[in-house]
Amino acid sequence: MQRLSLPSRQQMVAFLKEDKWTNSQVAGVPNPVPPFWDLRGRGRRMREHLSLREFSGALGDIGTLVPILISLTVQGSASLTSSLFFGGLWNIATGFFYGIPMCVQPMKSIAAIALTKEFTPGELAGAGLGVSAIVFFLGVSRLLWLVTRFVPLPVVKGLQLGTSFQLCKKGVDLVKKNASFWGSGLLWSDNLWWACSSFLLVLFVYERRRVPVALLIFMVGVVFALAQTGAHHQFGLVHPGAHFVHPVVPTAREFKTGFLSAGLGQLPLTLLNSVVALAALARDLFPGYDPSMTHITVSIGAMNVVGCLLGSMPFCHGSGGLAGQYFFGARTELSLYFLGAIKIVIGVVFGESLLAVLKWFPSSLLGVMLFMASIELGLVARNFTLHPGDERRRRHDFVVLLTTAASLVGFSHDGLGFLIGMVTALVFWFHRLATAESEPASGGLSRAPSSGSALLDDQTKVVVASLTDTSPTSPSSKAPQQRAQEAMESCC
Repeated sequence: MQRLSLPSRQQMVAFLKEDKWTNSQVAGVPNPVPPFWDLRGRGRRMREHLSLREFSGALGDIGTLVPILISLTVQGSASLTSSLFFGGLWNIATGFFYGIPMCVQPMKSIAAIALTKEFTPGELAGAGLGVSAIVFFLGVSRLLWLVTRFVPLPVVKGLQLGTSFQLCKKGVDLVKKNASFWGSGLLWSDNLWWACSSFLLVLFVYERRRVPVALLIFMVGVVFALAQTGAHHQFGLVHPGAHFVHPVVPTAREFKTGFLSAGLGQLPLTLLNSVVALAALARDLFPGYDPSMTHITVSIGAMNVVGCLLGSMPFCHGSGGLAGQYFFGARTELSLYFLGAIKIVIGVVFGESLLAVLKWFPSSLLGVMLFMASIELGLVARNFTLHPGDERRRRHDFVVLLTTAASLVGFSHDGLGFLIGMVTALVFWFHRLATAESEPASGGLSRAPSSGSALLDDQTKVVVASLTDTSPTSPSSKAPQQRAQEAMESCC
């Protein structure tokens, strides 16, 4: 009988230094994004991707942004001028630093609770500042590195799939807001006819990504909103001019109320979806690109320390926003420059008065865009395992994936979904460990790794998930660039 041996100190050190699922450099794929100081390389890459698709992709996340932005500003919890100005500023800064369409989107959990409890501007600022300070500390102190060392890939994919289902439901809810085909309640500019038409349009051009479908849908929505504003004689409420931001300093009571009521629920969502899942998705969509989670947490903290104190709603990054912008054509930071410039100009020129137009934007069109962007996010979950040739391990990983996603959706809480998924993965790991004698090929601590880089049975070096789409029988002589291109095409 083979005795189960514990790992040595050297093996443990090698295990802690190994990044379990984020190190795409082992695939030999070069980084497609030049560093931000390489202005010539960045300019050349933007010229290569210059098309209407980039501008269409810039609007891929408005299905989430516009409803939250309108609701919070109408309620008086946030300033439309500040939210548009700083949202645009962060779009430009994020695009310059990361070089990919790294979205800037509202903190959805904070926004939902702020709308339910009718937060004051100080309470909303307190919630955003509290979450950002904790995320900033975890990133700067490098405590977040524990996530990449011990979180299995199926748990991360389960979080992405669960978030996809949640966003799909929000998209459907937006469509149902004016759900009618006929009758006295039919609104000519916002109904199921337009929802079905835009949905079919997206499906028909799904394989033709050169068609800027998001731009077309958005322009139709703007025309409808302007027509409704004129029909209700509300153009007089729009006042072009110079609009400025105003400081918001939360009191101790407002900070406590905002953080305890909304910030604590947002914290796991920001850490898992806006940092961990976002980094994984960026590596899936851009093989060879390796964003730092420390940089992501620092940028989230910096955005809100400045913006929330000047009346802006709390912002973060997110895997859903990146998936939406990518789905509708964005490939470079050019889309973020375009979107950021539009936000800044509109915020400064029109400011709060623009609400008279935005409130008439058809929710049916927003819902369809959010729904299709959510589908793109869920697609990345198809690469849920690092062991495609091991049927038993694939089954275990798939159960972990479904458990994580179902728990996240069922409890509507990313933290509980993450916890239940981790417990499930740990139970399966112990089960494989106990049966290591009869199934030595399944791995585990009973077999000491020869290279010192694999200790547990899921310590196989990670080739970026999208590259696992290639068949195991495909020729190994393919160049890394060719395999990356094939993975990109099959993913997108």
